[in-house]
Amino acid sequence: MSPLEPFGARLRHAMDTRGPLCVGIDPHASLLAGWGLNDDIQGLETFTRTVVDALADQVAVFKPQSAFFERFGSRGIAVLEKAVADLRDAGGLVVMDAKRGDIGSTMAAYAETYLRKDAPLFSDALTVSPYLGYGSLKPAVDLARESGAGLFVLALTSNPEGAEVQQAVRADGRTVGATMLAHLADDNAGAEPLGSFGAVVGATLGDLSSYDLAINGPLLAPGIGAQGATPADLPRVFGESVRNVVPNVSRAVLKAGPSAAALRDAAARFADEVREAVEGA
Repeated sequence: MSPLEPFGARLRHAMDTRGPLCVGIDPHASLLAGWGLNDDIQGLETFTRTVVDALADQVAVFKPQSAFFERFGSRGIAVLEKAVADLRDAGGLVVMDAKRGDIGSTMAAYAETYLRKDAPLFSDALTVSPYLGYGSLKPAVDLARESGAGLFVLALTSNPEGAEVQQAVRADGRTVGATMLAHLADDNAGAEPLGSFGAVVGATLGDLSSYDLAINGPLLAPGIGAQGATPADLPRVFGESVRNVVPNVSRAVLKAGPSAAALRDAAARFADEVREAVEGA
């Protein structure tokens, strides 16, 4: 597929062909220890290389958590750069989980770091925070459109603390989270088969029927596995928008390592469970 094709179209194709699953790559200290690795750059390299080699040609979407690479400084970023390039070369889509958010030229610089096609960390999509105002994301929205990339905007996150901001009610009676969803629907208007501007919506949140999740874009759903949600919960949480959900599983897949075969089996099992839940909805 053309690298200039919009992210939403590439995502729809990837999930339809490889299965509807996003595997997080979160090399935090406890996972490294669980694999028998040291919490150092060598452990980071071994962990990341094992995940990439095992899953790059199997899974639709990968979500590396930038912070776990950044903590090792420039050498950690180099590991991340290589992982991103290798995942994309193998046909996987990369959502960089960096949750960037700022204003003006600073937001533009963040966008250029991850969304400019010739950037070392160019990713298919980037997680961003809109809580300096959705309009502050405009440099990232514009560059994503230009490069064929996408964004996942924090809207209704799975952490309990998020509610104090995201469920706050504006003067017009709409919650802040609902406002973010409405902005995304506007940015995705007319896109086919799927818009490129998605929302992060936790799979652990229960009944979301009071929110309009039909944004014509993807819904990145953390919380499956270690946080308690299961693939079977997806239709209940996401309703008619469930086919556009990108379920993220991190620890529940990664703890199966360091065996490459066990990693593949775990990812395939979750993908099958998600597919069964979605098709049965």
